[in-house]
Amino acid sequence: MQKLRGIFTPNLVPLDARGQINEAELRRYIDWLIERGVHGLYPNGSTGEFTRFTADERKRIIRIACDQARGRVPVLAGAAEANVGETIAACELYHEYGARAVAIVSPFYYKLSPESVYAYFAEIAKHSPIDVTLYNIPMFASPIDVPTIERLAGEFERIIGIKDSSGDVAHMCRMIQAVKPNRPEFSFLTGWDVVLMPMLLMGCDGGTNATSGIVPELMRKLWDLVSANRLDEARPLQMRILELFDAMLYSADFPEGFRAAVELRGFDFGKSRQPLSAAQSIDRVALQRVLHCILADFGVVDPPAEGCSSRTGHVEQDKILQVTHAVMASLKAKGIG
Repeated sequence: MQKLRGIFTPNLVPLDARGQINEAELRRYIDWLIERGVHGLYPNGSTGEFTRFTADERKRIIRIACDQARGRVPVLAGAAEANVGETIAACELYHEYGARAVAIVSPFYYKLSPESVYAYFAEIAKHSPIDVTLYNIPMFASPIDVPTIERLAGEFERIIGIKDSSGDVAHMCRMIQAVKPNRPEFSFLTGWDVVLMPMLLMGCDGGTNATSGIVPELMRKLWDLVSANRLDEARPLQMRILELFDAMLYSADFPEGFRAAVELRGFDFGKSRQPLSAAQSIDRVALQRVLHCILADFGVVDPPAEGCSSRTGHVEQDKILQVTHAVMASLKAKGIG
């Protein structure tokens, strides 16, 4: 089968007024992502808040993604469940749905030894009917170290790649150095948007990038520029994407900033299943004003009617400045001040 490469979107899931999956909006969102050039979809990832959905809902999300993609792009299905038996069952079902491969996060909650991490993935690889990508996200789950990755890649052809969300370029280089000589078809995907360009330059095959769910056309453009070795054009785009990514990631509890941003692209994503306090709800509105201005700078949305204040690069300060700017513009329009 074709190697996994390019930009895969770890897509968010829209919810309706009752807090249930908004299937029509999810299908519209999937079409929009594909039309704007992403190479693949990655439902049931961290950005997709997979832990906030029931097992049946996770299955439904994958079914919708595979059905709506209709083979236009591959689906890398998040298949991590609470134990190895349920994870293997998910692998079997997603294979039936037509997913290209599954992504399985290392065991979470319990921090396990490298030997236990190896045993977990080995058991899945022996029984999965679908190709498996490892998912290393050490901030939330047991880390997958380089010797374990090398061992799994060497022993199981069913394991075809790794999605690494550590953001550690040196770690990625060590993985590539250890695995690629014996498994040249093995896929290396980075989940850390702000280092996509350096990761690609060091031999990474692509990324599962949350920012591609907001500005798919720009993440695809960055991929194309690096692939074409047009590095002088790619470098400033990577730096601009860094500003957007940091604003979405660090200014609200993940992935609330991404949910706020995708609504600016014309989608109704509803409220997250993670309740927000009154103060957080107000802060989300302020964040959305800043994100609106960043997206307007990229040319993907029209500027806000009140215009944009000068940004400092510090999101909390920029929220205050943009809200103040909006208030002053409103007063001026009313002939006050």
